Parts: sequence; C-alpha cells; structure tokens
Amino acid sequence: MSDDTFRLTGEPSARSTTPAAGAPRYETANRTQVELQPCDLEALLPPGHAARLIWRFVEGLDLHRFYATIAAREGGPGRAAIDPQILIALWLYATLDGVGSAREVDRLCYAHDAYRWIRGGVSVNYHTLSDFRVQHQPALDDLLTQSIAALLHRGIVTMARVAQDGTKVRASAGVGSFRRGSRLADCLRAARKQVERTARQADGAVSARDAAAQARAAAERLTRVEEALAELPAITATKVRNRSKAEPRVSTTDPEARVMKLSDGGYRPCYNVQFATDVESRVILGVAVTNEGTDQHQCIAMLNQIERRTGRLPDDVLVDGGYATQPTIDHATRRGTRIVAPVPTPRGTRPAHVPCADDSMSLALWRVRMGTDAVKALYRARGATAEWVNADARTHRTLTQLRVRGLDKVHTWALWAALAHNLIRAMGIVPHLMT
Repeated sequence: MSDDTFRLTGEPSARSTTPAAGAPRYETANRTQVELQPCDLEALLPPGHAARLIWRFVEGLDLHRFYATIAAREGGPGRAAIDPQILIALWLYATLDGVGSAREVDRLCYAHDAYRWIRGGVSVNYHTLSDFRVQHQPALDDLLTQSIAALLHRGIVTMARVAQDGTKVRASAGVGSFRRGSRLADCLRAARKQVERTARQADGAVSARDAAAQARAAAERLTRVEEALAELPAITATKVRNRSKAEPRVSTTDPEARVMKLSDGGYRPCYNVQFATDVESRVILGVAVTNEGTDQHQCIAMLNQIERRTGRLPDDVLVDGGYATQPTIDHATRRGTRIVAPVPTPRGTRPAHVPCADDSMSLALWRVRMGTDAVKALYRARGATAEWVNADARTHRTLTQLRVRGLDKVHTWALWAALAHNLIRAMGIVPHLMT
C-alpha cells in the first residue's frame, strides 16, 4: 500500500518542503528510548484503600509460625526470604479481588497499583506465590483463630446462634479421569514403564532441562496412580456400607476427589467445603473440607472445632435436615447446644412433631421444640446466613472451581477464603475500595 493511500486528494504531503523555507523541524515517536520515571508508592493509593486496610490487618496478626519456617538466618548462607506479611497481604487482597491464579497475581504485582503497593518493591514470582498459598495450613488455621478471637473480644461475635452449611466445589479433575481397579493396575504398569524410559534417555537426545521436566512429570504421574490405588479400599468399603452395586472408581488426576451430586442434578468430581458462621456478625467460626457427599457426620466435628477456636460452644446451631441425625442431636444436647433443624416428614399419618416410642430424650425434645412457632422463626435465619456465606465464597472468594488437588491443599484454599471473609467483617471493607 502506498503512502498516499490515506492522503486527501489535492492536499500536499505533510513532508513536502519548499526550497526557500528549508526542511521542517519536528519531533517524532521514539519507542526504543528507555525512560526512568520516579514513582512514589505511597501516593499510588488513597487513604482508606482496601490494600491499606489489609496491610493494617496483617500487621496486627501474630505471624511467628510463618517466620519460623524461613531458612535464611543472620550470619548464615542463603538469600533473604520474602517477608511473609507481603505474601499474606497479597493473597488476602487477591482472594477479595476474586483472583485465584498465582500467575495472575504475579502479573498484577507489576501491573496493578494496589498489588505494587503491597509488594513494596520486593520481587515476587508465581512459583513463590503458589507454594506459599498451600504450604502453611496450620499457620493459616491459627490466623483464622486469631481473627475470631479479636472479633469476640470486640463483642462483634456473640456465639448465640451459629449456622452451618456445606457447598460442593468442583475439583481439579475431570469425570474421565476416574478408573476402575483393573484399569488402575494397567495405568500403574504404564506409569512405571514411562519412568524407566525417561531414566534411560540417551545423552544429548534432549536438553537437560527437558529431560528433567519429563522425568518429573513421569514421577508425578506414577505417584498419583499409586495414591489412587491406595484410595480404592476406602471407596470400596464405603460402597459396601451404602449397599451400592456400582464398581468403585478413583481419579488418577486427584485421587482424593469424589463424584458428588450437584444442585443442577449433575454428577461431577467435587469436595464438600463446610463453613460455620455466627448469625449475628456473619463471621466464619469454622472451616472443614471432606470428600463425603453427605452432611450427616459434619456437625459434631464442627462443634469441636468451634470450641477449640473460641473456648465455648454456641447456644443454638442452625442446620438443614441433612445434619439432623440422632447421634448429632444427642451429642449436642449433652454439651448444652440446641440443634435447630427441620423434622423430616414421617411416613403414614403420624404428626412430624410427635415423639416416637424409640426416641431418646433429646431427640423427642427436638421434635417437640421444632413444632413451636418461635423455633421455626429462629430457623429462618439459617438460609440468610449459611447459604449467603457459601454463595459469597463461590462468587467472590475463588471457590467456584479449585486449582489445587488433595484434601489438605483444598482445606488451605478454603482457609484463605474464610480469612478474607473475616477480614471484610473486621475492617468494614466494601467493594468500591478494591478499585
């Protein structure tokens, strides 16, 4: 295409010159020029910005368990580690911002003012960010306890009523990755042969870096298949207990994931993430992750966790009908906690709130209690609390689909979501402050 294509007809070229006036002088773009621009990080964010509130929150936490893991010490060898305060603040801000990818957080650390301000000139990379997110489950659990204790001390958390509910979160595995026992044995043999082939690669056939990557991938594949075979007996026992005739299958991508029924009626690999929330303050008091598709056995463990974190038990626990088993009701009653859950519709003509002949005393009292208008009105707060927290975590706290595998790492992911949620309740962060 010629230079005159976009030139108006009859107009002289901008570069035409007249001999009498001489050549025109002008400045044109030079995009190869390196510029050094001064930057005041403190001036990047206005007062009261969410990043500043998060940093203030993190500064008030006891992080000694994070600092104890740093290998580099004064007077010894090793490169200085990144301050855990920076990494914690980055992941809390990213979780509130709905960012769950370590690569995306890495990019934002150099492209977004809030992330740059938190980083404060310290270099980070996605490997460090990704490893830090899943390596500190006990320390994160302790931070969640600290946040709850602070809110209890300020009177924000009352512990009068606690609502518990679970949400199924998609695992980082596909339905096609599930294999039966015989197929797993074939996968194991193939994985072992692949490991042997990568170990026997001829020198110079591939670069050392590619050879190491292939060997690592083969070893990881072998490990996952071995873990899948180790999970098979437990799944078989569960199917026998539930009188299921389906042949047990395990995922070779995430052996601890289980196929669960979702709200849309479909079946997909998931984890069951449980949150217990204070009704008055909507502060998360407990986090649990299981690979069981049912909620029947989750309430007692959650009560133990709440007592460990707060030193006492709530007066009432609001749960749906899936939690209301006789062992759960008996256990909670002995410990001074009322279970508030709907009574299932009985067969026949017997009224739902009339005790049965074989009911325990606590179960009979529960049936009668749930028939009163006052307790029915109390139960209505469950959906507005527990289901709201679950929906908020799925929509805004990166719990739509997981990017990590295994119960421990998924539990750590859920702890980040709970800690970020409590941060909002403690600091009063609102969405417009994230911009």
